[in-house]
Amino acid sequence: MKAAHQGSLELLRHPAAQELLFSKIPARLAYVWTDGTPRVIPIWFHWNGSNFVMATPPKAPKLKALAKNPKVSFTIDENTFPHKVLLVRGTATLESVDGVVPEYAAAAERYFGPEQGKAWVHRLGSMISSMVRITIAPEWVGLLDFQTRFPSALSS
Repeated sequence: MKAAHQGSLELLRHPAAQELLFSKIPARLAYVWTDGTPRVIPIWFHWNGSNFVMATPPKAPKLKALAKNPKVSFTIDENTFPHKVLLVRGTATLESVDGVVPEYAAAAERYFGPEQGKAWVHRLGSMISSMVRITIAPEWVGLLDFQTRFPSALSS
């Protein structure tokens, strides 16, 4: 079987990608601000097997920028060698949701653990009445593991 090439969504099934998808590492979401300048923010995510789901309060400034230009990219990467890096490009869709976005609650439990995650979601639910679900369907995926998959500048 031939290895999936950079850009292939098949890379999401690679063991290194799976490790990152279910890790406690936040995504670093890049988007274009309304004045055309780039922005990068750390954000929790939930991988549902086909889409990345993120959530934010309805007054978050990033929503204005994402509504104007929904093209995004993000990375999920380890800080220890050999580094594992998952790179994703896609288009964000926005949806208002009453209460806490369920995928956000799932992410909270993954990042904090079940007990603290549930406590955080309960507290957040008392502070806001709605959230915005940001769904990103991957359109391009890259993967580096610095063992078998290296940056193109190092590939022969």
